[in-house]
Amino acid sequence: MEIKILYDNKSSESNILSGWGFSCLVGGSVLFDTGEDGNSLLNNIKIMKIDIANINDIVISHDHWDHVGGLESVLKKKKGIKVHGCGGFSRKFKDIVNKCGAELVETELFSNITSNISTTGPIKGTYKGEKIEEQSLVLKTTSGITIVTGCAHPGIVKIVEHTKNLLIQEKLYCALGGFHLKDMSEDKVIGVCNGLMDLGIQKAGPTHCSGEIAANIFKKKFGENYITISAGKVFEI
Repeated sequence: MEIKILYDNKSSESNILSGWGFSCLVGGSVLFDTGEDGNSLLNNIKIMKIDIANINDIVISHDHWDHVGGLESVLKKKKGIKVHGCGGFSRKFKDIVNKCGAELVETELFSNITSNISTTGPIKGTYKGEKIEEQSLVLKTTSGITIVTGCAHPGIVKIVEHTKNLLIQEKLYCALGGFHLKDMSEDKVIGVCNGLMDLGIQKAGPTHCSGEIAANIFKKKFGENYITISAGKVFEI
């Protein structure tokens, strides 16, 4: 399955804009998160020759500014897109979706978006002492299950474990996206790596809020199975 990284803290090309946040296009029709800035996102979409008309679904991991900042800009380009958010998302988020003529889908449980792309549904966590709901993408590929996270506020190990419990017959393969490890000690990051490996994760691509220390540790632990992610990258999973 093809994944195109549309938005990230780092860029792989001079004409691809970077910024705080994350966004990727999965399978050509499902947009996951929208970064912090709509103009930058639309620039990258244009440079990467993506036709917004082919996007049928947008899945928002959580409604923080660095994941919904480009949402309105995309929705203005195409009416009727399904926007999958959690029920606990803010009224402001829901108003943007409705104002732009999109279809709001409030996920409550694991559910299919396409035949091989699903959402975990809301997983509860905390951020700065506040309760938060966050969902992740689950991709069914020939190599196994890949999980794509926005910020993983509930904990990347918890998200992967949650997915494994739901899909007990499936083999886990890869986890990528924001892992929110930037403030963790090296020992704790190593523990996260070990936890993912114990669950069966073979490949990992931490980015966005994961932090450089975590990236270096993951590179060492996963070796050739480490995935480098930056805006402009296109790869098969």
